Amino acid sequence: MFELTVQCVRMHQTAADKAAALEKLARTLVADGLVRDGYLAGLMAREAQGSTYLGQGIAIPHGTPQTRDQVRSTGIRLLHFPEGVDWGDGQRVYLAIGIAARSDEHLQVLQLLTRALGEDDLSLALQEVTTAESILELLKGGTPALMLDDRLVTLGVAADDVEELLWHAVRLLKRTACVSPGFASGLPLVQALPLGQGLWWLSSAQAVLRPGLSFVTPARPLALQGQPVTGLFCLASQGEASQALLQRLCDLLIAGRGAELGKASSSYTVLRALGGEVAADWPQARVALVNAHGLHARPAQILAELAQCFAGEIRVRLADSGCAAVSVKSMTKLLALGARRGQVLEFLAEPDIANDALPALIEVVATGLGEAVEPLPAAPEPSPEIPDRLLDQAPPPLPLPIGERVQGVAASPGIAIGPALIRTHRALEYPQRGESPQVELQRLGVALEQVVADIGALLEKTHVPSIRNIFTTHQALLRDPALREEIVGRLEQGFSAEAAWVDEIDAAARQQEALDDVLLAERAADLRDIGRRVLAALLGCEAEAEPDEPYILVMDEVAPSDVATLDRERVAGILTARGGATAHSAIIARALGIPAVVGAGEAVLGLAGGTLLLLDGEQGQLQIAPDEAGLAQARAACEQRRRHQDEADARRLEPAVTRDGHAVEIAANLGSSDEAATAVALGAEAVGLLRTELVFMGHSQAPDQMTQQAEYSRVLAALDGRPLVVRTLDVGGDKPLPYWPLPAEENPFLGVRGIRLSLQRPEILDTQLRALLAAAADYPLRIMFPMVGGVEEWHAAKSRVDRLREAIPAKNLQVGIMIEIPSAALIAPVLAQEVDFFSIGTNDLTQYTLAIDRGHPTLSAQADGLHPAVLQLIDMTVTAAHACGKWVGVCGELAADNLAVPLLVGLGVDELSVSARSIALIKARVRELAFEDCRHLARRALVLPGAQAVRALVMEHC
Repeated sequence: MFELTVQCVRMHQTAADKAAALEKLARTLVADGLVRDGYLAGLMAREAQGSTYLGQGIAIPHGTPQTRDQVRSTGIRLLHFPEGVDWGDGQRVYLAIGIAARSDEHLQVLQLLTRALGEDDLSLALQEVTTAESILELLKGGTPALMLDDRLVTLGVAADDVEELLWHAVRLLKRTACVSPGFASGLPLVQALPLGQGLWWLSSAQAVLRPGLSFVTPARPLALQGQPVTGLFCLASQGEASQALLQRLCDLLIAGRGAELGKASSSYTVLRALGGEVAADWPQARVALVNAHGLHARPAQILAELAQCFAGEIRVRLADSGCAAVSVKSMTKLLALGARRGQVLEFLAEPDIANDALPALIEVVATGLGEAVEPLPAAPEPSPEIPDRLLDQAPPPLPLPIGERVQGVAASPGIAIGPALIRTHRALEYPQRGESPQVELQRLGVALEQVVADIGALLEKTHVPSIRNIFTTHQALLRDPALREEIVGRLEQGFSAEAAWVDEIDAAARQQEALDDVLLAERAADLRDIGRRVLAALLGCEAEAEPDEPYILVMDEVAPSDVATLDRERVAGILTARGGATAHSAIIARALGIPAVVGAGEAVLGLAGGTLLLLDGEQGQLQIAPDEAGLAQARAACEQRRRHQDEADARRLEPAVTRDGHAVEIAANLGSSDEAATAVALGAEAVGLLRTELVFMGHSQAPDQMTQQAEYSRVLAALDGRPLVVRTLDVGGDKPLPYWPLPAEENPFLGVRGIRLSLQRPEILDTQLRALLAAAADYPLRIMFPMVGGVEEWHAAKSRVDRLREAIPAKNLQVGIMIEIPSAALIAPVLAQEVDFFSIGTNDLTQYTLAIDRGHPTLSAQADGLHPAVLQLIDMTVTAAHACGKWVGVCGELAADNLAVPLLVGLGVDELSVSARSIALIKARVRELAFEDCRHLARRALVLPGAQAVRALVMEHC
């Protein structure tokens, strides 16, 4: 993806004409290694096809598809011409942005630029600007467009007073994601401004996500401060985005036309008068974009020129995207859509011109907008729908026979014996209409209080920070005033408490699932979870009766929130049909010490409730209704393991040394500073991984240096001189931050995450590094960068540490990287010469090596870190590090796998970092081994055909 930096800008250039400017731009691209000499011909040919003038003194020269072979690497260079260059047709260019792109990457930079261009012309500013930083500020700091469409206008609101009318106006802004819940508190009615003719105005800049204006009118006459209220404007202001709208409204009021808005009978009238998005009432037509490289500059120019032939307004948007439509007559607005091949464009035209304009636009798009195009592949024939009655009759899974042994995935060690409790999400029926808003609101309030109390009781029982975080999140969601406001609105429309609750929870969850840059993906799952809880409370549904004795919970797949609610005294084990050993639920099960087998197949869902089960979480095995001999053997094994645990606990503070004297450091993986003291008490010799995400997730904005420094200092103090390995902020992919919006990615796990993302926001990375260095003092601190895939990323990250360390010296500092991308392991001999250490994140390394998403519902069971391919990468990493005198740790889940420990020791891994609960057992495991035997075993494992063969080998010899 393109990134605008000061290194891309060349200031104070001169050129006699456009040809000279293009030649200078081509030389710059060649000199920087982005293109070959032949690219100049492509720039010239592109200008011959049509001007690349974008508007506001900016041009975007780029090559033709025929000269893409001249592009060495994707990039961008900006040439600043303060005196301007005549670009033809009276257009003068002060900034030429040269694009070198091998495919359609240039659409990304076009979107960035065209969205940055506001209503004000940048030409004068580009003439006067003196620094590259100022250029970037102009391009990146454009004013966002004001949102005003039919979703923000409601006429005839059944409001009893002006306060209720205002609540509806705010609600419209919330539903369109213009504001967050805190917006309403900045809108006291006493500050309402009378505009005359019955119209009133309120605005706030508090909690604004994007500028927007809502307008509501009451169904019956209302008054405020002794004056009539026929219409209320509510503005979410941000910068200068509302200036054009304010001017237009003033003109209307001066002309005496304000009463038209208060008396309007359709949103069309209001929007047309204010210049808003009037698409809802206009004729529409759709067509798929067939251009290979999307709606880039040349096709956009042709489309804009055709639209300009019609006297009325024509707009376009990406169909079903939820985004506002833009003017087809504006080339910059068209480019800002970022439309790609295969996406459907929805055109909307004023009724007077629609019959002529829409067919012409549809035809020109369908025929390629002046480019030779290939037809889109035919859509597959839809599968015939299966009637619901047939779906209801789908045969249940065949019951497993008595004595059957089922092989699943070992997810959490331990042996569990108990009756099966089969838990599935039942479909609950409820009425759509309620008795009255007051009665339904009271019922809902009682249900919410009950669920909050239930969660509070569970919260008191657990001291595991990761579990407590889930509970407190659920409580916060239940107390969210914005959520209640929306539900009250539904109740006033006559819905039952159940229907209002379910609809609002579903809408909120869908919105969060669609907006990847707003909240963590897990938050939508949490919403649905509490939605089910409250619905059950409303209907008086009692939870399925638990057996009197400890039981084994059987589910299709257990979410982290499901695991969090388990009573460790009652749940002997967990069995799921789907899931993998590195799924979040399995990680939490290990944290709770509950034996678990996952990915055992759908047949386990056909078990009869109460069936006795024998579950081995270490071997990943399940036995159905075992006989007395099997039970006796299992109980003996349980007792043996209990004694083994007791012995391990007694020696937990001793080092882990093999029988032949080889020492392995056993460290702890921590999620928060609160866990450090406990880890030390459980035998941790260091912290091998401090995940810093929770420090950032616990704040509404990026935490400052002092906040972070306090957290890191707390951990260092608790370790009392033991080493601390801190992973810098690792977000992106499946872990976005609310205040760090990220664009949606087709595959976020292969996108902008980890160090890639941190280097895009260096100010956040620098703040974290300062906090770490300041907290370190004389303590041994190890800073580790995640998701490093190559030497260039390492250099970029390490240079920031070196620069900051000049001002904040840390006496006992090492800097290294996580090995979680195969490319890093493959070039370990190069990296090992520069880093201080490696720490292998086996979860992601396995995922990327085997090309299996570790959260995949059916394939994750195959994502086994003992696959020889993964072991080969670990071996390469250790060999390269030791050759340079550097140490290697493993901080992934593989480090806590009993069968993996002998191999990791044999491969020469110096440190194993595991959950605090596993430390004593892993130390005991190391003491059972002989280093030389492990070395021979590891050599044999490297040449085996698969993970199952590796596990069988270890089981045979260890």
